[in-house]
Amino acid sequence: MTERLSLDQTKAALLAAADAIIAATDRLTKADQAIGDGDHGLGMARGFKAAKEALDKKPAAHHGDLFKTVGMAIVSTSGGASGAVFGTFFTGAAKVLTVETLDASTYAVALAEGQKAVQARGKAEPGHKTMLDALAPAAEAARANEGAGLLAAARAAAAAAEEGVERTKDMVAQFGRARTLGERALGHPDPGAISITIILTAIATSIEGFKEA
Repeated sequence: MTERLSLDQTKAALLAAADAIIAATDRLTKADQAIGDGDHGLGMARGFKAAKEALDKKPAAHHGDLFKTVGMAIVSTSGGASGAVFGTFFTGAAKVLTVETLDASTYAVALAEGQKAVQARGKAEPGHKTMLDALAPAAEAARANEGAGLLAAARAAAAAAEEGVERTKDMVAQFGRARTLGERALGHPDPGAISITIILTAIATSIEGFKEA
């Protein structure tokens, strides 16, 4: 079992996450059209295309460099509130990843720090129908499963994020355009929460692939 990722493996996992977001552009657009401005899919795709280019160009001395590169590219190109908070998630996680190998413990800490940074920037909390409703349970699940190894922690995080997306259908939004819809937003998942799930699922799938290689 792969219990630690090298820099090259983490870079590959982040590239896979970027590809997954880009492939989900239409899904994210439709989700945002239901309760938002409809620009989430295109903004995320733009940011993650820039992230892919940056990852291929910029050298990394440790895992934090990789996450920071992704975050800065998203902030610079995605635009809107989503670009700001998703960029903040990656740059927040980067601050605790000054390591050359990534294990279950550091992955769990990185998710938690990313969550903390997003909450500090956007002032949202879990339950407000935002990306945090996928990210917070993902960070908690990763921490709870870190003793079972990196793959188990990553899978648990992705599964918890997916469950979080489902719970957002029953929430009334507290931020963004969805807030103005009130109870009319009920029944629709939060696009940001979907994006978090796509990212964490792609990372978990990549780790599983490294294990099988």
